[in-house]
Amino acid sequence: MATDNPSPLASVAGFTEGPFANLVSGFSTQATTNLMLQATRACESACDRRLAPFIAVVETQRADAMDIEDAMDAYVPLDPTSQLGFSRAQSLGSTLLTRHFWVREHPPRYPELWTGSIASISLYRSYSGQQAVAVNTVQYETDTGHVRFQLGTFVPPGTTIQVTYSGGYSTVPADLVQACQYMAASMAVKQLDPVDGRSGHDPDALRADALEMLAPYTRR
Repeated sequence: MATDNPSPLASVAGFTEGPFANLVSGFSTQATTNLMLQATRACESACDRRLAPFIAVVETQRADAMDIEDAMDAYVPLDPTSQLGFSRAQSLGSTLLTRHFWVREHPPRYPELWTGSIASISLYRSYSGQQAVAVNTVQYETDTGHVRFQLGTFVPPGTTIQVTYSGGYSTVPADLVQACQYMAASMAVKQLDPVDGRSGHDPDALRADALEMLAPYTRR
């Protein structure tokens, strides 16, 4: 099971010092904290991405065939580990091995502000059992989410790849902070004043502003 310690895109202090402070003047500190977390999740749902820092998220995916640009790798001299992997594949009647996969979460913008790390990778093959892959043998590119297996790792097409990893914006871009504040303000107005609009804020307009700022982060 994933262990997730949620962290808001916008802080309580930043929200209560800004133009929306009056909206939560009657909220307890815990209620305001919950509001910022709810707004963060609403932003992530709108983008179909994890943006705030997350810990130990588990993903599974099915391995596809080897990319064509790596096809020639099979014909270059191999180190002993790689040669063993290929020999094992040949003994089982398979010479086509997967070398790439992509984790789902990676930075849509500002990759220099994103941190990510892989904790574990497990392979569940349709034949020949399962295997834990040493994470120090894989190439992980945090900006694209690309992971490359070491040449010769026995990953036949159809293998289930289970990866546990962490990531997110360690420094949140300013536009995401503002989008989260707009989203939180929209939610607060709806909670406090859902009918007659005496708060002076339009919740739908605030949400629209948030979505406009989130547009560059939305998964395509």
